[in-house]
Amino acid sequence: MPDLTLFLGGDVMTGRGVDAILPTPGPYELREPAVRDARDYVDLARAANGPLPRPAPPAWPWGEALDLLDELNPDVRLVNLETTVTSRGTHAPAKTIHYRMHPQNLACLTAARLDVCALANNHILDFGPVGLTDTLDALAGAGIATAGAGRDAASAGGPARIPAGQGHDLLIWSVAAPSSGVPPSWAATAGEPGVAYLPEVSAASANALAERIAAAAGPGDRVLVSVHWGTNWGYDVPPGHVDFAHRLIDAGVDVVHGHSSHHPRPVEVYRDRLVLYGCGDLIDDYEGISGQEEYRPHLRLLWLPTLDTATGVLRRLRAAPMRTRRMRLEHAAPDDSHWLAELLSGFGPPFAPGFTVAPDRLLTMPPR
Repeated sequence: MPDLTLFLGGDVMTGRGVDAILPTPGPYELREPAVRDARDYVDLARAANGPLPRPAPPAWPWGEALDLLDELNPDVRLVNLETTVTSRGTHAPAKTIHYRMHPQNLACLTAARLDVCALANNHILDFGPVGLTDTLDALAGAGIATAGAGRDAASAGGPARIPAGQGHDLLIWSVAAPSSGVPPSWAATAGEPGVAYLPEVSAASANALAERIAAAAGPGDRVLVSVHWGTNWGYDVPPGHVDFAHRLIDAGVDVVHGHSSHHPRPVEVYRDRLVLYGCGDLIDDYEGISGQEEYRPHLRLLWLPTLDTATGVLRRLRAAPMRTRRMRLEHAAPDDSHWLAELLSGFGPPFAPGFTVAPDRLLTMPPR
């Protein structure tokens, strides 16, 4: 295959209200200041957009995205999974928001035929080391590779390796920064499970990560780094994030896959390589929650970059605009698609301009 097309998704949160509508929900109890029952999030979605099936089929949250992905047929499918897959463990005591999906609802993830889940984020230890190891076991049993969390520092800090054709592999690293809410105590150690923790987003941390990548990646491998960083809201990209991404690409990384924000952040093409500073949420139970309407957080994007398999150069970038309604992804309305295209085109240098809505309803950048 001369080209390699990826599906890159932002945060996938199949716990709490989403788990509550699936066939085998876990405990409904929450420890949040304002909401104590996961079914309250279902009620918010129902009040906003109408009734939901109870139970919903496992594929329900993906909705119309599944047929679209089948049509576009990306070679590798990667999301940031911000939910433990466990029925055990204890609530992380220093947190108020906890996500877990019952293991018997794992078909919600396999329905999307995911190849890799990035796990370095601020929810993967919501139910402690037991919840993390259950998640690792569940995903491995389903044939989904993981990166960014593991039973020790070596496994958490290593890459997922996916065949990319023509003798090439795609190597995927996942790391998490404290700015996204990951506590330092979650860092994997030589003898304890945890995440690949990035103590700071800095030149030093970029250089250290680049050294680990260089030690593992062969000359024909393609490399992606998935980074959980930054705040939930706002379009500003800190200069340190830009410098971090540039240093990784200068060292041979082909794609920087950023996430944590609840909405899309700017996109950059640097030295013909793609940097997504924030993919935005993909699946969650936030429907009906008010307070950030200016960001249109109900809009979602399936990112679809196409790389030259031999060189890693970005050949084409498309993004499928979706909206969440009744906890299910649907195609976005034309007005919303044009709003997203204008948003992504309007951030100014160094960010990528020129997004338009193509006849097939996908957002596109000019061909490279």
